[in-house]
Amino acid sequence: MNCEKQLAMLKRIQEMEFVAVELNLYLDTHPCDEDAINDYNCAVDALCKLKKEYEEEYGPLMNFGFSYSDKPWQWIESPWPWEM
Repeated sequence: MNCEKQLAMLKRIQEMEFVAVELNLYLDTHPCDEDAINDYNCAVDALCKLKKEYEEEYGPLMNFGFSYSDKPWQWIESPWPWEM
């Protein structure tokens, strides 16, 4: 397993999550800013793609119905994303 690649993917996901949260907070006070809405939608799209790529390569990021699992059940495998 290539831990450096996995860590880089997790870092990129965290960065895009930060961008999406910040834009969400901005839009709470500037709901008519069309550029910010477009930026938010682009960030969410990029985040979804990054998460999908990560999960296809390394398994689920979240449990309890937020991520699919291949067979066998992947939550028994480690390290988990938060253990990286």
